[in-house]
Amino acid sequence: MAFISKDFRSPGEAWVKTEEGWERKKVLECGGKRKRHSSEGSISDLGISGEGENDEVGCMPPHYHITIRCTREIAGFNGLTEAVKRLDFRRSVRDRKRFHYICAFLLLVSNKGIASLPGSAQRQLLQMVEEVASHVNDSQQHPNVLRGLALKLEHIVNQENQKCWGKPLGSTYLWQEHVARIKRIQRVASQIEIREPDPKATPKLHELPEECVREIILCIADHRDLESAAEAWETMAKLVSEQRIWRELTRFHFNQRQINTILDLDKIKQMGETKDWKQIYHQLRRTYGVNDDYQFAEVLALCRSCCCLFWPSDGHPCIVDQSPDYKQRVEEAGGQLALAQPVPPAQFLKYFSL
Repeated sequence: MAFISKDFRSPGEAWVKTEEGWERKKVLECGGKRKRHSSEGSISDLGISGEGENDEVGCMPPHYHITIRCTREIAGFNGLTEAVKRLDFRRSVRDRKRFHYICAFLLLVSNKGIASLPGSAQRQLLQMVEEVASHVNDSQQHPNVLRGLALKLEHIVNQENQKCWGKPLGSTYLWQEHVARIKRIQRVASQIEIREPDPKATPKLHELPEECVREIILCIADHRDLESAAEAWETMAKLVSEQRIWRELTRFHFNQRQINTILDLDKIKQMGETKDWKQIYHQLRRTYGVNDDYQFAEVLALCRSCCCLFWPSDGHPCIVDQSPDYKQRVEEAGGQLALAQPVPPAQFLKYFSL
């Protein structure tokens, strides 16, 4: 049977010239608005009306359709570069809900080796790390995350320079561009100094009552941050030692069934209120581990109806919207988010051939 493909005489993809170079229009439609190139001729040649540098490409919620499995009828390929662009990872760096998710993704990719990726993916990922450096420098927050990424990039450069002929395979110009960008990132990471707040600003943390400080501590979801806070201030050390703090942390990360498997109910009745919730938390952590999803304020979601990756806070265009009857059944079941499953960074990378 003859294979029927797209006509070779078709006009192909629609391309738009942006400040970062040429990009496909369907990629720019996701992930916010980007300014086009100021040259009117370069845009009008593509059949797109251009009116100068204030023109912006229309946008829709960031999303990316993936192929879960290939069959004889469907042969799909998931591209990391297109996925990162369509999900607007670079702009999401400055979103405090998505910052840690993006950084965890960058660390995982760095561990697998950036140099083995295609050139466009290398450039896109390093631009994201540079955006992280700029955001950390502006916000004065999470400098340890940036230093970890900078050290990983330095290790990659040293490792690649020791390979065949003293340089990685591929474009020499592209690698020189990467090295220059990595040096800029390292320069920013080494020069960051946390500025002290305005001395006239009130109230300060040590001036707050213990009740307010306790509520701040209850918002911390990582035991390492609790231990660091206890070392920073005597009042915090007293509050962190309270049983309520560790009891709430334990109930946040583990369900009651898991807690009951660790605790002997008879001993609990005998001990009464003397049980040590800090010890209970660490026993549960060693037994079950801490779910990595809890360290992210927002995690990518996979729609089971249309196999689409999207940010839950933005939503996505779904096939459910095209069928009123099916949409009503979905809403009765809890809405579209009920059909979506979270996608941690490690799971996200499994959709691509790295």
